[in-house]
Formats: sequence, structure tokens, C-alpha cells
Amino acid sequence: MNHEKYMKSALELARRAMDEGEVPVGCVIVDADGVIVGSGYNRREKERNALAHAELEAINEACKKLDDWRLSGCSLYVTLEPCPMCAGAIINARLPKVFYGAKEEQSGSCGSVINLFMERFGHSPQVTGGILEQECSALMTEFFKKLRYNKA
Repeated sequence: MNHEKYMKSALELARRAMDEGEVPVGCVIVDADGVIVGSGYNRREKERNALAHAELEAINEACKKLDDWRLSGCSLYVTLEPCPMCAGAIINARLPKVFYGAKEEQSGSCGSVINLFMERFGHSPQVTGGILEQECSALMTEFFKKLRYNKA
């Protein structure tokens, strides 16, 4: 699979989130044939919903499209290391592979704070970080720089 291609799709969604005033996180889910079956971006502010994370939006869409809660033949690409809630959803959806861009030092659950995928749950996805890390990190830096500037 072309990991950079799918991460670029996730980055496009992250930019869309940023344009809407959201923390720029984007996510796509790709099936075994390389087709994007789910996508999402952060919408917490717009939806006023703590559950409106990019990963949850993408998982929800993929489950509907594939008509199955098990996404065992798919891979997830997300611009930022998943938080505990999203890591739990990834485990429950049985996603076998997770690829992320930038580390999340405050709530990252693929190794930055904790690695939930190393715990004794019924499923442990393979995780690869650092896919287009520089671009993903730069987008987060740009967003928070603008946010601080607008507050000043």
C-alpha cells in the first residue's frame, strides 16, 4: 500500500477541519483493495460533541459502507496519534493496522503517553507512526499558532 498517498488524503481532511476552526486531524480507512471506505475529520467544536473525533467519524462511515462493525480487512490512516477513546474504538472495530503522522504528547495512546494496543485486550493492531510526520506536525503547529495569535 502507498502509505503516503493515504496520509495525504487524511491531511486534506485535516486542512478542512482547520478551515472550519477545528483542531486539524483527518482520518481515512482503506480496505484491502486500496479503496477509501471511511473518512472523517475533527468536528468537536461544530458539533459540540466530545465524540466527534476524526477516527470515530471514519470508523462510523466505514462500518456503514461495509455493513459490518468488524473492519478486519482495513487499515486506518490518521494525521495525529490516536487518543484513548479512539484507540478503544480501533480495538473494538478490529482494525489490524494503524498508521499515524504526528505524535500526540499529551494524550497519545500508541506510545506517547500509553500504548493501549500493548494491553491485554482481545485485539492488538500493528501500529506505524511517522508517516508524513513533518507535514502533520506543521499543520498542528500552524493551527495553534493562529489560535494564540487570534486570542492576543
